[in-house]
Amino acid sequence: METILLDQKVFTKETAMIPFALTDVLTETAGKTNTNLLHFWQFEQTFILGMKDTRVDHLSAGIDVIKDNGYDPVIRNAGGLGVISDQGVLNISWIFPKEQISIDQAYEKMVTLIQKAIPELDIKAYEISHSYCPGKFDLSVEGKKIAGIAQRRVKEGTAVMMYLSVFGNQNKRSEIVQEFYQKSLAENYGKNGYPDVWPSSMTTLSEVLHRPLTIQETKRRFLQALKIDEPAQNALNWIEENEQANQFEKKMKSMQQRNKQLEEINHVRTL
Repeated sequence: METILLDQKVFTKETAMIPFALTDVLTETAGKTNTNLLHFWQFEQTFILGMKDTRVDHLSAGIDVIKDNGYDPVIRNAGGLGVISDQGVLNISWIFPKEQISIDQAYEKMVTLIQKAIPELDIKAYEISHSYCPGKFDLSVEGKKIAGIAQRRVKEGTAVMMYLSVFGNQNKRSEIVQEFYQKSLAENYGKNGYPDVWPSSMTTLSEVLHRPLTIQETKRRFLQALKIDEPAQNALNWIEENEQANQFEKKMKSMQQRNKQLEEINHVRTL
């Protein structure tokens, strides 16, 4: 089955909700049209909060940490915990019609893909417990996490999503997430399923390869692994061409509703 490549400009503070609404629509459309999609996307300076993160003891104090470090928060429409995304981080969504495979098998597909894309590294999948957003399918090299994987199943489609730290100051990213939890949880830091973040537990592809690596080269490696040689299409244009613009608007309204909590905090912060 042909895989369609989707890409667009880096998402900004004003457009940070778009990729999450897009993912749901793309996943539904993949199921309806029996299509495979590979979607690359990036943010400027964004701290992506999971739903569990909104239930910390002192969310406003945590948001102050995010803002004071030059990042903007957005609440995604899925579970899990917080991750940082900036121009040194590549987000990859591999979307395909729902198949008769388990959740773990769908994760394994992404693990196999990155191992094929970056064969010179011994990339392993197991939980790095002191990383941010730890999970069973954390991807690591020599015990240090370089990527995390999440999965979303919508109607007849499956999206396996990976954030991949390509370059940049991963130690600083981890320190920001660590401080977010320290301030927002206070005496409950590291408890109740929230991570005790150790910055030393994470790294970047550039660091483990011992050479600079660009986002473009990283994309090219994944395209070669999947044997995709078609030019990228703009994801927003693609859903419009597939008559999914109305569905996208509905998903955006849902994202806006989900993020009202942050608007209220921001309003209080600026008084």
